[in-house]
Amino acid sequence: MNKSELVEKIANDVDISKASADRALSSAIAHIIKAISKGGDVQLIGFGTFKSGKRAARMGRNPQTGAEIKIPASKTVKFTAGKAFKDAVNKRK
Repeated sequence: MNKSELVEKIANDVDISKASADRALSSAIAHIIKAISKGGDVQLIGFGTFKSGKRAARMGRNPQTGAEIKIPASKTVKFTAGKAFKDAVNKRK
């Protein structure tokens, strides 16, 4: 499923226009990104938790030449699925 398909499903579920659903989804995504960028967490009960994480600097290798390269430290995003989400996924198997 891509964003436009998700927007269509949201619009149908709550009986609003696709434009309104798109604005709502885009706003939610923007606020999640803003919170994580500031180092905070976003917890959506029943779905999961988004957290920021740190990745340490490390040495890597260029796969074509085999030369060692330094990979700088960076921030990353971690997502932990909530219990309800995990249960829903496991029941479908």
